[in-house]
Amino acid sequence: MMWGYYDGWSWLWMLPIMLLIWGAVIAVAIWAVRTLATSRNSGDAMDTLRRRLAAGEISQEDFEKTRRILQG
Repeated sequence: MMWGYYDGWSWLWMLPIMLLIWGAVIAVAIWAVRTLATSRNSGDAMDTLRRRLAAGEISQEDFEKTRRILQG
């Protein structure tokens, strides 16, 4: 009484679909982590750089050089 789903060949189409679903879940998780980490870190670095310039810890030349490096 399995309504035709126990024919021994069902795994042939269920396995690739399951791999696609898990691959998509993992890909979305990796994308989300990278996006959140990148946007947060780049803003923090520039804020720290601006604070150091305002406090007189670095010169204007050092600020410009580091800013160009951070912005790519």
